[in-house]
Amino acid sequence: MNKFKLALLAFMILSGCSKSPDSISSTDQHAVNDQNSIPYTVEVYANQLNVPWDMAFAEDGRIFFTERPGVVRVMKNDKVMAEPVISFQDPFLSKGEGGLLGIALDPAFATNHYIYVYQTYKHSGEVRNRVIRLLEKDNKAKLDQVILADIPGSDNHNGGRIKFGPDGMLYITAGDRYVPSLAQELTTTGGKILRIAPDGGIPQDNPFPGSPVYSLGHRNPQGLVWQPGTGKLYASEHGQAAHDEINLITSGENYGWPVIEGDREQDGMVKPLIHSGEETWAPSGMTFVTQGEWQGHLLVATLRGEQLLKFKVGGKGEITATATSYLFKNQYGRLRNVVEGPDGSLYIMTNNRDGRGDPNHDDDLILRLKPNPK
Repeated sequence: MNKFKLALLAFMILSGCSKSPDSISSTDQHAVNDQNSIPYTVEVYANQLNVPWDMAFAEDGRIFFTERPGVVRVMKNDKVMAEPVISFQDPFLSKGEGGLLGIALDPAFATNHYIYVYQTYKHSGEVRNRVIRLLEKDNKAKLDQVILADIPGSDNHNGGRIKFGPDGMLYITAGDRYVPSLAQELTTTGGKILRIAPDGGIPQDNPFPGSPVYSLGHRNPQGLVWQPGTGKLYASEHGQAAHDEINLITSGENYGWPVIEGDREQDGMVKPLIHSGEETWAPSGMTFVTQGEWQGHLLVATLRGEQLLKFKVGGKGEITATATSYLFKNQYGRLRNVVEGPDGSLYIMTNNRDGRGDPNHDDDLILRLKPNPK
């Protein structure tokens, strides 16, 4: 957001106006942009970051997060430590949408200190992605093991989210690297959601024997989250020209790209729960709220949409557009990720320094939404 918009926004807030300068849109009838209308207090938790991409919470209170140019950082006692946990060099590659992306802590991190990250690299002249495991000690880490390599990569469409599921397995989103046909080919990991054991092994109950592929037909999935209580897996995905998707992921299913998108149908392929129609969300990280007034709602951070989506999820896992709220529209720029912390606070990462945003001197940010006292 440029300086003029910031000044105008400050004036409008002081004047009691809840709209930002760019907040008029076709979704405006559902929009909620007034921070006073949400059950949280918004504060800048960290600033002047360099394209923060993902974050993970340790039981001891530390927060580990990635910056796309190739650095893992740690926050301790609500402050970003000056020294990085690790900085990556060749063959690591940060270009376009590629770089250091997802991060996940081992479920037994308190005892084994394993950190998993998803990174882009170059091998034999080709861009690829891989998941590696780090061993952390005293806020420093070293490479321990390459867990999964040779995921197709490019300047764009690298996927990049990694999360441990309730089953203890590691789930990975992989993009189609701008080759749509990859998403329908079971011989490649491109355009898929993958599932592997923490040591890189293939779980015996994966849908395709001997393969890490969990679901196929994805264009550029960037968000993963499980619904508390039900264990249902949801994913966010970038459409080709609008038609961005939220999908309910089931083992072995085909989600259609590039054969179908939006409301199109094809036997043997799964339509999205909801899509953005002719608008563009560019959805990325997502979280379920487990505490407070928003308990049970699904939140999704959006990049080009520059807003936080709040979905009401029905008893069968369905999502309807009429129950959707559009929060912080154009107030903080591009939003890469949203995560609920152990204390019930929500943490939002901006990505205004990613080459597509309009950064100000304070970007990029981690915003903390602290629950208001009852």
